[in-house]
Amino acid sequence: MKQKASPADVPVYLFKQGNNFESQRFFGAHFEGDCVTFRTYAPGAQAVELIGEFNGWQGMPMAMWAVFAKSFEKQLTEVFGYDAKTAKAIRKTAKLKYKEIIAKLPEFEKGDRFSMNIIGCAMLGAFVLCMPRRPDTESLTVYYENAQMTPLMKWFCRQSGKSKFTPKDIAGMKATAARKAADRNPYSWNMDFYEYPDGSGYEGRFTKCGICTLMQELGLYDLTPAMCHLDYTMSEAGGVTNFVRQYTLASGGPYCDCGYQKKRV
Repeated sequence: MKQKASPADVPVYLFKQGNNFESQRFFGAHFEGDCVTFRTYAPGAQAVELIGEFNGWQGMPMAMWAVFAKSFEKQLTEVFGYDAKTAKAIRKTAKLKYKEIIAKLPEFEKGDRFSMNIIGCAMLGAFVLCMPRRPDTESLTVYYENAQMTPLMKWFCRQSGKSKFTPKDIAGMKATAARKAADRNPYSWNMDFYEYPDGSGYEGRFTKCGICTLMQELGLYDLTPAMCHLDYTMSEAGGVTNFVRQYTLASGGPYCDCGYQKKRV
């Protein structure tokens, strides 16, 4: 006897037919009573992970690998000239190195906004350590920027730009400055926050940098400036700020200043 489909099955049935044009009402996260239900359809996936504050962002490193690894592989050919076979081999080896690096990092505190930064550093470090030839800082700067600025990252920057300089953004920056997370986790950051007196923007002044710590441990400290330039690119992609900087810790400065000036319309 054929089992009658429940109302919840109908969207999936139509989805498989290619006739469901409102799948967002079924898939994704939805409130159901006092709970949230998450549904996805990924028959070819090896694994699916749901991450967020509810589980301390566990799973984030491998989720980020899934998002960016192919881009890092592609840029091995585009920037360094490795053939496709070699680039693929580097990616496979780098995944093991990446897991090794991530496993040694401590858990970041809830609310620490810099966990994503250290994940990016771990990924770049893993790829560099698995390259047959050590890159120079200039070429690695181009490589890292191209690998990071995927369509998804550009969208993220635009979304972040929409909330720049809002009360919520300012409050978040002040809370980060007060947290001084690097006092307890050397792979995080300490910063001071300064609003420009003329109201034209603000600056985060970093005195401790998790990327510097990790790159030093990986024996790649001289290549750290390759990561610093991404701040300019992400600011430009956001569309609302001009990024200004005088010093970086990686280049021997007394601190690393990240200034965001409002673009004039």
